[in-house]
Amino acid sequence: MSGPPPPEGFKPITIETGFIGVNGPLFARHCDDSYELGFWVEAKHCNPAGVCHGGWLGSFADIQLAATSYLHAKQEHDFFATMTLTTDYLAAVPLGCWVEGRAEVLRMTRKTVFAQMTATADGKLCLRANAIFRI
Repeated sequence: MSGPPPPEGFKPITIETGFIGVNGPLFARHCDDSYELGFWVEAKHCNPAGVCHGGWLGSFADIQLAATSYLHAKQEHDFFATMTLTTDYLAAVPLGCWVEGRAEVLRMTRKTVFAQMTATADGKLCLRANAIFRI
């Protein structure tokens, strides 16, 4: 694990293989009907300008939104395919920042989930995203 410990209540996500295994570590904290996810911005996340790459922030948003949608669906479904992911990058996220996201499900039908999220970098709003998932 790199970086200092995460904020209180965040625990490491123990996925060590695949995309999250390569790009993590990610940390999670269960809150009400959602998961908050977070990570420390490391050099592997940064573009040549030394700020977190938008591709990784978009992936983080997708992971955040899917995890919250999965929880909201009471884990009755084992697969969520991202149909649409829209990201708005609101501020640069420098190396070393703690990024923390929180999502909410706006609507859920029998086959579709609509969700939105925001993320902060060291407490400042940096990302907003919306997604539609096929379940």
